[in-house]
Amino acid sequence: MKTRITELFKIKYPIIQGGMIWVSGYKLAAAVSNAGGLGLIGAGSMYPDVLREHIQKCKKATDKPFGVNVPMLYPNIEEIMNIIVDEDVKIVFTSAGNPKIWTAFLKEKGITVVHVVSSVKFALKAQEAGVDAVVAEGFEAGGHNGREETTTFTLIPMVKQQLTIPLIAAGGIATGRGMLAAIVLGADGVQIGSRFAASEESSAHQAFKDVIVNVKEGDTVLTLKELAPVRLIKNPFYNKLQELYQQCPTAEQLKELLGRGRSKKGMFEGDLVEGELEIGQIAGIIHKIEPVATIIEQIITEYTLVKNQLC
Repeated sequence: MKTRITELFKIKYPIIQGGMIWVSGYKLAAAVSNAGGLGLIGAGSMYPDVLREHIQKCKKATDKPFGVNVPMLYPNIEEIMNIIVDEDVKIVFTSAGNPKIWTAFLKEKGITVVHVVSSVKFALKAQEAGVDAVVAEGFEAGGHNGREETTTFTLIPMVKQQLTIPLIAAGGIATGRGMLAAIVLGADGVQIGSRFAASEESSAHQAFKDVIVNVKEGDTVLTLKELAPVRLIKNPFYNKLQELYQQCPTAEQLKELLGRGRSKKGMFEGDLVEGELEIGQIAGIIHKIEPVATIIEQIITEYTLVKNQLC
């Protein structure tokens, strides 16, 4: 399968694994890369020394291309970028910030740079900043999200009209049918998060994985828009949040309730009561925890079958 994305990253399939916090350690990234996609280590949940360790372990676990996802709001961002350069990482996905700040630095080091956006406006800014490709993510996606609430299959054709660089679709994609639909709408590849969160190689806590495969339609909600919009599974913490919203809280009151480390508590430590449980709407069709190789094989088989039926 050849697209602009497979050629850019030198991978077999145009499937990118989302760089999810507390979920995307080296085992997941290496498994996706070994299966023909592009695995990403999620730096957003790692101290600098932990990131270095995961990069080194990933190199030993795969001889295929892999990358690192870096939220640019990271407090140790300069140290993180220097580690990426020191460890000779070839691909970086940036998010949650201005792509102009680090794109030139990374490209000068020979690194392929991709930026994650949630709107046409930010896609154009990323292209102007010199990135090699853009991930356009609809609000169906899990975790932190854009404020525009534009759905993936509305966003992709609008971004496609404006961009000349390769385009990766993200948000609400977990199957071969979804991948085919995204490509028909103009994407050169897809980024998949939730499906890989529920894989055997995911670093998420088993209790969180078990919740994912039991999520039904309507069980996730985009909330905390006053701080940073995030899609969560409804649980006791979410219910507390809704009780606070009934009082028309200030941003400071929301921050106080949120506290620190709730995503780690929920997704990595398995606290299903007090933790944040971040997952996409597409979790409603994920019913089984499987190895990454099996997941990618299923996606490609379904993609090929449906494409051939339509042709």
